Amino acid sequence: MNLDKKNFVTSRSFSKVPLSKRKALKIVESSYLAAATSLIWIALYYLPIGGAVFRLALPLPLALLQIRRGTKTGIEGLFICVILLAVLMGPLRGPLVLFPYGLLSLWLGYSWKKGWNWWLSWSFGVGIGTMGFLVRVFVLSMLVGENLWVIITRAGAGLLEKGMGIFNFPFTPDMTQVQIVALCLVITQEIVYVLCLHALAYWIFPRLKSFLPEPPALLEKLISLESN
Repeated sequence: MNLDKKNFVTSRSFSKVPLSKRKALKIVESSYLAAATSLIWIALYYLPIGGAVFRLALPLPLALLQIRRGTKTGIEGLFICVILLAVLMGPLRGPLVLFPYGLLSLWLGYSWKKGWNWWLSWSFGVGIGTMGFLVRVFVLSMLVGENLWVIITRAGAGLLEKGMGIFNFPFTPDMTQVQIVALCLVITQEIVYVLCLHALAYWIFPRLKSFLPEPPALLEKLISLESN
């Protein structure tokens, strides 16, 4: 009986130990930035306007969390975000935030925190974005019961037709060539998207006391926003 009482008193004494300021800030920032990411994803998914702005903003909160509090905290924030979205949107639509935005936020936050060159973070980010886009198209195709890749294929076919009309090419592209052009369109979109994420973070994060590595010399002319 005395032993049980002693254990009870000891457990109460541990529960009354106050959190340090660092741990409290870690919990608060993880919660708020994960919630901000969730709200942006819900807005991107349901609102008919502002999609481009929401897409640019979506990976940045969790990337900022990782820069400020470390990789472990960034993963925890992404885990909180996925759980919250799974509760609010369902077990399929919610976790789609991982592809590519969640994984992209982890990669960019990690590479920015390590101070790696933009060429490295940009190139791998394009790969993550492309694979995540294809996964999202596959999952959404299953949800709606239609092959959404057909839309991108039609865009690739239209681009080929315009190119042949301009240059007067005498051949008709086959399905393989159309698929390659469609994939190139996706990759080009991700190249521009990931570069815009770098530029936006380079402008915003220093104002939040979180700094990014300097852009390469070849990209300085493309980055017109100032960090200071």
